[in-house]
Amino acid sequence: MGIGTRFAEGKEVVTVNGRPFLLELPLRADFALVRGSLADGMGKLPYNKAARNHCAVMAMAADIVVAEVERIVETGALDPEAIVTPCIFVDRVVSERPA
Repeated sequence: MGIGTRFAEGKEVVTVNGRPFLLELPLRADFALVRGSLADGMGKLPYNKAARNHCAVMAMAADIVVAEVERIVETGALDPEAIVTPCIFVDRVVSERPA
């Protein structure tokens, strides 16, 4: 769509299946502050409601991730199927109610 327009100036063009496309690199963030109801001791995070829409994406897009949670539970206490953000993306967990 933007090929040959001012929008394409300075952007890389890639060809996929014979069609040209503009390459738009993803946005990065220095910090992400995400909110969850729980975290385990390693920093795995399930989310409630609308937080599922953006918190996981922001955690993957940021260099440093701080998660604010209501409560920290024992490692392994969370249902593995409920975890949306793995601990590899979380740098710090802050709890409203310290243990």
